[in-house]
This record gives sequence, C-alpha cells and structure tokens, in this order.
Amino acid sequence: MKLLDKGVTMELFFSVSALEAAGGDVLIKFCREEDYKKDPVLEKIDGVLESGIKDIYDSGEFEGKLNQTITLHKVPGMTAKRVVLAGLGKPGKIDHDSYRQAAGTLSRIAAVKNSKAVSFFLSDGRAVKAGSAIIEGFMLGRFEILDYKTGDDIVKDKLKKVEFFAKDRKQINALKKDVGRGQVTAEGVILARRLASLPGNKLSPEKFAAEARSLAKEYKIDCTVLNEKQIKAEKMGALLAVAQGSAQPPRFVILEYKGGRTSQKPVVLIGKGITFDSGGISLKPVLDMHKMKGDMQGGALILGTMVTAARLGLRLNLVGLIPLAENMPSSKALKPGDIVTSRKGKTIEIISTDAEGRLILADALDYANEFKPQAVVDVATLTGGSLLVLGYSGAPVMGNDIKFMKAIKSASKATAERVWELPLWDDFRERMKSPIADLKNSGGKPANTATAGAFLESFIGDWPWAHIDVASVDDEPTGRPYIPVGASGVGLRLLVKMLTDWK
Repeated sequence: MKLLDKGVTMELFFSVSALEAAGGDVLIKFCREEDYKKDPVLEKIDGVLESGIKDIYDSGEFEGKLNQTITLHKVPGMTAKRVVLAGLGKPGKIDHDSYRQAAGTLSRIAAVKNSKAVSFFLSDGRAVKAGSAIIEGFMLGRFEILDYKTGDDIVKDKLKKVEFFAKDRKQINALKKDVGRGQVTAEGVILARRLASLPGNKLSPEKFAAEARSLAKEYKIDCTVLNEKQIKAEKMGALLAVAQGSAQPPRFVILEYKGGRTSQKPVVLIGKGITFDSGGISLKPVLDMHKMKGDMQGGALILGTMVTAARLGLRLNLVGLIPLAENMPSSKALKPGDIVTSRKGKTIEIISTDAEGRLILADALDYANEFKPQAVVDVATLTGGSLLVLGYSGAPVMGNDIKFMKAIKSASKATAERVWELPLWDDFRERMKSPIADLKNSGGKPANTATAGAFLESFIGDWPWAHIDVASVDDEPTGRPYIPVGASGVGLRLLVKMLTDWK
C-alpha cells in the first residue's frame, strides 16, 4: 500500500474562462439555498434551458440545500458534457466547511466517479476563498481502501484531471496557492487514514517505525528510532510493560522538523501508537475488537502532521514522538495488580491492562522534556468514554494553559474538527492516586476521559500542554460527506492549522 499518494492520482489545473467555455466531462457549480435568480450563472443556464432551472427549483428536485446535487445533461452552448449543481445551504450559514461538505458529497456521485475530467466553476469571490476547503472535501470524500480486494468487478476511480475555473488571473493566482495547501493537507489526512486502516498483521511497531523513517528521509525530517534495548536504556518502564506480552518488540520514533530559527524552542507533538490493542489480560469483548488495529491513529496523525508541516514549509521547529507497541495477552503479559516504574520514576499500579495508552504516553510526555519545548500536545485514541461525552461529533480536549487551549479551539473552529474542553479538577487527580503506588492507571468508569487526562498531567514538565482524545472521532461508523466509513484522520487538519497560525 502506498501511504502518501500525492494528488490521489489526479492532476490539478487552473484557468480563466467564461461559463460556456469551461470544459471537462463534468462542470460543477455551487449554489446557495435562495432564489436562483440571485445567481447570475444559474439565471444564464435557466435561459438556455428555457426555464429548466426554474422548473427544477419549483418542483423541489433541487433547492440549493447543503449536500444536495442534481446533474444536467447536454446543456446547450456549454462545452462541458454535464453540469452538476451542488447545494451549499442557506446564505447566512455558509462557511468553508459547507464547501468542504458539498465537495465531499460531489466526489462520490456517479457523474463524477465515472468521469476522467471534472471542473469547478467558481463564479464569486466567496467560492474562490474556499479553494482549500473544496479540494480537501473532494479528495477526502473520494478516499477508499481497495488494496486487499480482488476480482474483476472492482470499480476503480477513473478521475485523472481536476480543473478550477475563475473569472480573472488574480483569482486564479489566489486559487493556486490556497488549493495547493489544501491538497497537501488532504494528502496528510489520507496518509493517516491509510496507516490506521492497515491490519495488525501488516503493521507492527517495527513496520510503523520503518514507514516513519522512509517518509522522514523523503521530506528531510530527522528521524531516530529507539529499539527495545535503547528503550530500556531510557528507562521507559511503562512502554516496556505494555509491550512485554507481545512477540512484536516496541519502538519509539523521534521526528524532528527544523523549519524555524536554531534558537527557537520546538512544539512537541505526541501520538499514541498501539498497533493492535486486544486489551491484554484485561481482554476486550469480541465485538468491534477488529477495529483496534486503529489504536495507533494518534501516532498516524502525528506522522501525517510532521510530513504535512515539512511539505508546507512551516516556519517553526517541531518534534514528533510516537511510542509504539502491541498490547497482547500471554504468559509474559502485564497483569492487573502489577506495579511498573515510568521513565519519570513515578510508580503505577495496574488496575486494567486495557488502560495501556496512557502508560506509553506517560513515558513519551516525560521524554518531551529533553527538547525543552515551548508547548506539548498529545493525541490518542485513549478512552471509550469519549464517545459517551460527545458521541461521534467531537473530541474531548484538556490542558493546563489558557492561551494554548485558545489556539487549539481556534484551529478547531477554522477546520470544523470539533473539540470540547473538559475540566482537570482535583477530584479527578485524587481518583488516580493508588494506596500502594504513586498512581494507578485507571480511575474507574465515571468521568474516565477526564481522569485519564489527569493521569497524563502527572507526567508533564513545566510547559503548556494539551491532550486530545480522538477515540470518539477516529472511526467513522456510517459515513459523512468527506469522511467515508472507517479510519477518519480527524485531528490532522486541526493540528496543521494550529501550527500554521502559531505565534
């Protein structure tokens, strides 16, 4: 499987063109939910169709509602073979994510999937400014995993060319820059999705580390991979404890992107990398255990973010830390009641071996001190309780610094990758204390997302820190406009936006 499929097999073109001359198998026109006569382009098409647009709107077939589409065939005077109208919703509610959703919906309709060339006719400044969102939605909506399917009945994507048309050269120049950034960001999300979709027999800690090393070399990111012996030398007892039940040895990936001044302290990104989580001796129920191949999606997001930052040439220094292990039951496995010693020296009583993610993050958080960071954020599929808090609609976030939390929330709003802050109350900290060790790794079911955050807080240094629990959004159950069923990659666009705007 090719992890970073640049352009997802399609080329991008940009041209100045009038409506009639805009070519392609399919020409896409975004529409608002309002009187079609307010849109000069729709009014023009209505004229050549002899009130055809009026009839469509009057019948309710198409009204410009968000994610609504309709295909018009052989429109007189048009170069394009078909014209697709795509709804954005009510004018007062349209934002960049409206365009992202509409483009994601468009990417999967038959008229587009069966075409070799698709064009977007962006008839106003608002659409031009949404160029990044449009290409993100279009690329992410088309994502699918076909690598393990066989047979002649597999329908492969035919699309080879996407063209953006605008009214003048100034708009085209702005589009090229914005769409280019969106394309690179979408490819980062796709990288994370591909990694998180790999089954456990295809992606061990060692193989993940090898992929990280290969990508780092391609994009001039410094990469160090600690093997089991080196992890022991670092006294990462919590990571080693999780890994001891598996035949697959642990790895610890260190990525360094140096885009800022030499004197600039780095932002450290940490991602949980459990390549398969059976729960260990505290074995998970069989239902949905197969999805635990994606328990390394935090690590995938960090790898994808580092690659995206390098490709975009962000002007800051970044460090990515990805602790990697497999959590399995065996005669050598970690047991409930065991006590392990973390890299920081804190002892941890094991209540549940299925609360393993926080253990490997604990050692990574302590290791972050080696870089004297200006801020640290960890991303993990940490608790099933996050689903109870926010459903599939957003990710809980916790942190210790108001300014840092504002930066995350601002990026969340801009990207529509929603987060909601949970408190770090003293009650939660008390719940994580053990009568026989410094800490315990589980505080029970009540508020378990927040108590997990309180546990992690015990391992941070004197720097701004945030924890994002993506367990509620990592696996899309039913499919949304630009997030098909399966590994979502949600969180990467937020991180990239936060880092792009970093001050």
